Amino acid sequence: MGEQLAILGAGSWGTALAIVLAPRFEQVHLWAHEADLADRMARMRENDVFLPGFQLPANLLPTSELKPALSAASTVIGVMPSRFARNVYGAALPYLEPGMQFVSATKGLESGTLLRMSEVARTVIAAKFAPRIGVLSGPTFAREVARGEPAAVVISSDDAELAAALQQRLSGPTLRLYTNDDPIGVEIGAALKNVIAIAAGICQGLGLGNNTLAALITRGLAEITRLAVAMGGAAKTLSGLAGLGDLVLTCTGELSRNRRVGIELAKGRNLTEIVTSMTMIAEGVETTSAAVHLAHKLNLELPITQQVDSILQGRLTPRDALRGLMERSLKTE
Repeated sequence: MGEQLAILGAGSWGTALAIVLAPRFEQVHLWAHEADLADRMARMRENDVFLPGFQLPANLLPTSELKPALSAASTVIGVMPSRFARNVYGAALPYLEPGMQFVSATKGLESGTLLRMSEVARTVIAAKFAPRIGVLSGPTFAREVARGEPAAVVISSDDAELAAALQQRLSGPTLRLYTNDDPIGVEIGAALKNVIAIAAGICQGLGLGNNTLAALITRGLAEITRLAVAMGGAAKTLSGLAGLGDLVLTCTGELSRNRRVGIELAKGRNLTEIVTSMTMIAEGVETTSAAVHLAHKLNLELPITQQVDSILQGRLTPRDALRGLMERSLKTE
């Protein structure tokens, strides 16, 4: 039997990955937390909730059971929302084996522990064995990947052999993978770009133009880089696909959920109302608070992130937060 892939998380990105990677594996098992969603996907051959309009390939097998999803998998990709990552990996643990290759494709930080997603996976799986983990990130909107539009992403690991093996296994005609040996930089870029995207949406919602957006993206990148380097990452990573590439996409793209949150906040809508009205999770909302705590722990200034947090917590209006950024003491770049 050929190789099998397990994808844990049937949101838009997990489903898009399952579709685009299906030709590279004999079988792809797509695990959904909701049993009714898994049943409908199996019956209708479509994820009608998170990625409607795309037919699921014949060798893609939806399930809400972890055992059949994982029992024969050679590669396991985690794409669950960050707040559920620890529980999902914990539930999966009885079916995980040392020979498996793991990929973390969730973008966020764990609230409370402030751990990166690959660290959450490693911590949980280490109770059974030391896993080999790569991190997948880059500028990707799920719908465009599912449509087969060309995209480039990064597969990052401090295990060069694993990164190279995953690059070969997952690359194809429409998805190009570049290897990278800096998972810290890649994961911080992936998590924090969602925070800056909320700020970008706020700028759009306030009716501000391209000058403001260009300044925000540039200074946002400086913030993300500052945090990544303080955590042991490499500055050059943030000028690549997982840094600047993903940041530009998420701050400017119409499909960005986090940008949408910012637009609605600028209109004066309540955060709870915005979040509950969305089908999919905007990871930046939870990541903002975690990033502020990380910055405090590392004694770093992240002014944009801190102002976004103040808006999300209801301490400042979007206009007051913007004024606060512009009136900060003057500095060299």
